[in-house]
Amino acid sequence: MPIPSAVRPTPDVLVVGEALVDIVHRADGSIDESPGGSPANVALALGRLGRSPRLLTSIGDDAHGRAVRAWLAASDVAVQGPAAVRTSTASARLDAQGAATYGFDLDWRIEAAGVAPADALHVGSIAATLDPGATTVGDLVDRHRGRALITYDPNIRPSLIDDRDSVRRQVLSLIERAVVIKASDEDVAWLHPGEDIADVARRWSRSGPALVVVTMGSSGCLAVAPSFELRVPVVKVDVVDTVGAGDTFMACLIDGLLSEGACGADWQAALASLGVEHLTALLHRSALAAAITVSRPGADPPTRAELLPAPKHPSGGVARVEYMEGRGR
Repeated sequence: MPIPSAVRPTPDVLVVGEALVDIVHRADGSIDESPGGSPANVALALGRLGRSPRLLTSIGDDAHGRAVRAWLAASDVAVQGPAAVRTSTASARLDAQGAATYGFDLDWRIEAAGVAPADALHVGSIAATLDPGATTVGDLVDRHRGRALITYDPNIRPSLIDDRDSVRRQVLSLIERAVVIKASDEDVAWLHPGEDIADVARRWSRSGPALVVVTMGSSGCLAVAPSFELRVPVVKVDVVDTVGAGDTFMACLIDGLLSEGACGADWQAALASLGVEHLTALLHRSALAAAITVSRPGADPPTRAELLPAPKHPSGGVARVEYMEGRGR
């Protein structure tokens, strides 16, 4: 059984990945600059939820880098890693519906020497596949296996990929080594063109992860665990833009799992005892957090106070659960 939250020590959370400046070109012709990067967004959202994470990243000692550091510090995120030559940037172009397409100027190099192990490790996005830093990310995953909750979000950026087969092998290897996977339907389509999303999620689940979640935009999300599947509807809001939505969902899911005691060496028992009702509530809360983020410009995730009290069914929908025992999985 999970340890009661009242007596559970505060877990140490380490996020590893890129922090950069988003240069957003909006449909009306205006241009905004703001800090971002998928792992940095996850760290920021975890900070706003009270988790005080560490972010191992690579930021320049320049105006962009100072803006990123101040942005993270304001949400109680501790930045680790030596200064880079320059701070990376991502150019996002928004269409009339607020959906973003990206271009990048990146330099991803990190050092893990001296980085203390954590109770929970999150990796993902560009940092997990772009060398030379990707090798260090993989090493950190291996160092934490069996001793920490490891979460992974592929967050594929096709415009940065020259060798599709190599990146695909890297992503699938990380999926096998992680405990919790959160991917988008676009990630699944890039990794497994033409295949059914649910079939892919089941195959990933059999390869190692204890929980696989696929977000599907307006269709909600699908979660696959060893003994059941469930689908949770989207929370409907007026969308300003989609920047940071998936990262907010990821962070809120991590936060919920940590609250259930799924961290350190105890993650396996905690996840095994996490039933359909609790997981459904966690996914609804994550969907609500993502909905709040898309309802305002940029990667601006909610605080814990904005999510309380967390409704069981914020969209008014009911999760559909399919039990999988006896199906030869």
